[in-house]
Amino acid sequence: MFPQTEMLDLVIVDGYAKGIITRSLRSGKIDAHAAEAVVLATGGYGNVFYLSTNARGCNVTATYRAYKRGALFADPAFTQIHPTCIPVSGEHQSKLTLMSESLRNDGRVWVPKRQGDRDKVPGEIPEADRDYYLERKYPSYGNLAPRDISSRAAKEVCDEGRGVGPGGRGVYLDFADAIKRLGEHTIRERYGNLFEVYEKITGEDAYKVPMRIYPAVHYTMGGLWVDYDLMSNVPGLFVIGEANFSDHGANRLGASALMQGLADGYFILPNTLPNYLAAQMGKRPSPDSPEFRGAEADVRARIEKLLKINGSRSIDSFHRELGLLLWDKCGMSRHEKGLREALQEIPELREQFWRDVRVPGSDEDFNQSLERAGRVADFLEFAELMCMDALERDESCGAHFREEHQTPEGEALRDDENHAAVFAWEFQGAGQPPRLHREPLHFETVHLTQRSYK
Repeated sequence: MFPQTEMLDLVIVDGYAKGIITRSLRSGKIDAHAAEAVVLATGGYGNVFYLSTNARGCNVTATYRAYKRGALFADPAFTQIHPTCIPVSGEHQSKLTLMSESLRNDGRVWVPKRQGDRDKVPGEIPEADRDYYLERKYPSYGNLAPRDISSRAAKEVCDEGRGVGPGGRGVYLDFADAIKRLGEHTIRERYGNLFEVYEKITGEDAYKVPMRIYPAVHYTMGGLWVDYDLMSNVPGLFVIGEANFSDHGANRLGASALMQGLADGYFILPNTLPNYLAAQMGKRPSPDSPEFRGAEADVRARIEKLLKINGSRSIDSFHRELGLLLWDKCGMSRHEKGLREALQEIPELREQFWRDVRVPGSDEDFNQSLERAGRVADFLEFAELMCMDALERDESCGAHFREEHQTPEGEALRDDENHAAVFAWEFQGAGQPPRLHREPLHFETVHLTQRSYK
């Protein structure tokens, strides 16, 4: 075990994944690790948006390093936005907090019908002046409508100027009816820990006033392409969990990430990896081989370049600017104009980063600034790939909602004839556009249809 260590590159020997280059987060020491195979279980890339429900340490570096060594990156634009999160409270924030989706079992989601009521105390707004918009729009599912639909509906009412709380970016999740029907004791039994977390963060008692919630980035369905054995197109590189693209398609269902983690880690990989290793035993290269020395030299050169910039802007200022740009242009909804604008602005921001970022400290010590700088540098490249993918997929599909493609009721409108495929991107070298591979999707038992939650 190598705790507090991050992977900074993948080593390819004669076309096979044969090891990794790592850096100790405590000492800064760079090491080469040789193996018969490599398994990536490094999670998703939701923090490319800066604000997300993910842990602060979550990043794209391991999978993006593998992509730049030849692994295909599939469907990077598929990002799940969770509807039940505590809203942003100010620019000082670096993370958002998820409130369990279970709250929507008993909580009712609403906003004022009139813009002029949004600053009123919620208890002063009579029932007749409240818009329970999920119940209105989706009577069959109500407050339990799927995550992507519930998130877009919240954005829609806030864009109309009816959002509540600071900045008007919030909707109410109200338990008054449930408490009246079931009693406060029952609600405490079901959600007491969540109410306690909410009160600690907001200072508000959700037993007495409605919670305020708003959508936030939560999960990424895209990831490195893998086959049914969980091996990427690079022989010997296996990818499991949120780091790969499989299982979820364009719209992960609740608890499916746990399902995938269990299936990949407990059932699939223990059976497929040994089959691959059987033919690789005795073929472990030396960590002193030219391939390892070359990869280590690349890592050291990149670190040295970051430390030498000595600019005037903080790492977080670049990350925050990138996150806001992506949220606006490639977030809950996207459109061609915005995506093309993002594809112009991201390279400009990346150029500014490499010219003006300030990374204090040294590489031979505990240096969290250097950690973050490397991750933000990768985010600044990966964000461009996300927007390319979102632009190329000229349809709406699950969590990928292109505003040009929606039904008269405002729901996602797919183009199965032209886009029922996995989009897998291949790195073609620095400064070159990636190559797109389309893997057609075939449905033999359950056929594609237009979903409806009316």
